[in-house]
Amino acid sequence: MDNETPKRKKFYNKKKFYRNKKTQTKEKKEGTPFSFSKVTVVVPLFNEEESLNPLYTEIVKSVKVANIDYEIIFIDDGSTDKSLEILREINRKDNKVRYISFRKNYGKSAALNVGFQKASGDAVITMDADLQDDPAEIPNLLKKLDEGWDMVSGWKKVRFDPFIKKHSSKFFNYTTRVMSGIKIHDFNCGLKAYKKEVVKNINVYGELHRYIPVLANNKGFTVTEIPVTHHPRRYGKTKFGISRFFKGFIDLLTVIFNSRYIKRPLHLFGFFGAVAFIFGIIVNLLLTYEKLFLGKGIGNRPLLFLGILLIIVGVQFFAVGLLGEIIVHNTPRQEDYSIKEKR
Repeated sequence: MDNETPKRKKFYNKKKFYRNKKTQTKEKKEGTPFSFSKVTVVVPLFNEEESLNPLYTEIVKSVKVANIDYEIIFIDDGSTDKSLEILREINRKDNKVRYISFRKNYGKSAALNVGFQKASGDAVITMDADLQDDPAEIPNLLKKLDEGWDMVSGWKKVRFDPFIKKHSSKFFNYTTRVMSGIKIHDFNCGLKAYKKEVVKNINVYGELHRYIPVLANNKGFTVTEIPVTHHPRRYGKTKFGISRFFKGFIDLLTVIFNSRYIKRPLHLFGFFGAVAFIFGIIVNLLLTYEKLFLGKGIGNRPLLFLGILLIIVGVQFFAVGLLGEIIVHNTPRQEDYSIKEKR
């Protein structure tokens, strides 16, 4: 550890952190041709002052390898360190760099949503600002996107994160994969590529940045993934907290409900209501048979109260679903359709 300390004074150990021969796109004088005329790189950040200059340098190198016009949009999510000052310096020396600074911390989803609104490129790349995502993967993401996919998500096949974060992410990725039916391994990887129409048709809020592939898929866009290089965090500390574990699960339920039942709530509540009502009826019919034909007393049996409770709960669930249907059908709203092509 003592021998490595002097090296950390440098912005980047390029050989160690960004020259992985297996994933690095070979630089060619003529560049790598793509069908996209311009790419927007959106970088949300919070207190990443030490990472910004080296990250900016590596992003510029990568897009120049791709031989494509670009813009970089940094979204400062209410940083309390010198991040904003560094962004001002970068903006002064490079007019292709823009930045937006929030007055307070609103979260990664809000930062991404604003970045998506401001993006002008016909391809959009997102990445985290902590130097764990490798900008050298940009040409690889664009190449996969150019194959016809609407969205390409990075897969941190080998990742360098704390134990809790690593294994909780595995659990959420598995749960999301099962519930959404999208066959990718890493939903929450910050390194992603999108066609412009994707980012203009999804609304990211709360903690939904974890489920952007699900949001895109629900709009009818095609989603795939490629393995990407992941690096250990060099500066600062992780923003992961245990509260995000519970928020992520609630947001997953929100995504599933909004995508499947927001316009037909009776299908959800009616189903549970019908199940509870039928079980309640069956229980009470059995008790009635015992009372009439077997002569058993049922007045003090807990099963009687369970049957009555199930019937009441079933009726209430059905009523909630019916009220939801009334609200949906009587609320004027523009139909939210994602159109692929028209003439």
